[in-house]
Amino acid sequence: MLLGSQLRRLREARGITREAAGYSIRASESKISRMELGRVSFKTRDVEDLLTLYGITDEQERASLLSLAREANVAGWWHSYSDVLPSWFPTYVGLEGAASVIRVYEVQFVHGLLQTPEYARAVVRRGLGGTNEADVERRVTLRLERQKYLVAENAPEFHIVLDEAALRRPYGDREVMRGQLQHLIEMSERPNIRLQVMPFGFGGHSGESGAFTLLSFPEPDLSDVVYLEQLTSALYLDKAEDVAQYEKAIRELQRDSPGPDESRDVLRGLLQLG
Repeated sequence: MLLGSQLRRLREARGITREAAGYSIRASESKISRMELGRVSFKTRDVEDLLTLYGITDEQERASLLSLAREANVAGWWHSYSDVLPSWFPTYVGLEGAASVIRVYEVQFVHGLLQTPEYARAVVRRGLGGTNEADVERRVTLRLERQKYLVAENAPEFHIVLDEAALRRPYGDREVMRGQLQHLIEMSERPNIRLQVMPFGFGGHSGESGAFTLLSFPEPDLSDVVYLEQLTSALYLDKAEDVAQYEKAIRELQRDSPGPDESRDVLRGLLQLG
């Protein structure tokens, strides 16, 4: 998706149609569309020809994009879990692992990167219904592997606004919820994590459309991506006007929520209630 977004930007900057781009690599307009959406693999020769068509002659820029093409064709560690994951989710895991800043609003439950194993197990069981226990454990293992991003040497900045509903809705028994709240308090003290709680008392706010994730990447010319998960699919938005709306929403959520210190107090209060 990141490479496709780059190729689309370069094509549009030169005023070249998808049809003309497709002709240059002996392919159809729909093939270019799928490439730009990140839905097909990339042949190095095709990327080279497109870069030439788009007037990219700088060797360093070409090498960077061709390296991205090679990386795009390498299966990530998460692909070994594809048998227990919905078809759209491995793409998200790859983007999440490449991001330098992850901004999230969550309302239904604690975000997967901050779940304890016990809480994650309860969430997965609820979501999968009668799925066998082996599949549940594989999903939980994947979730725990993803969490290693947050404590790695080059960990991303993780800014999350958790709606109070996500903290009060029980998954698992009382001890599971107590353990989850304590884990949130501890993780919120990490220097790369900013956790805020949007309280019920605030009323209506800019997260009215539901949960979303905004991913930013270390390469300055790569556009941000908004991830919206649905019941049977997911949306990935990277157009500037779409991203700007979600950036505005997360800024307002952060502004309107208690700060990290006050939010830790909210978590401690809920812990005492439990």
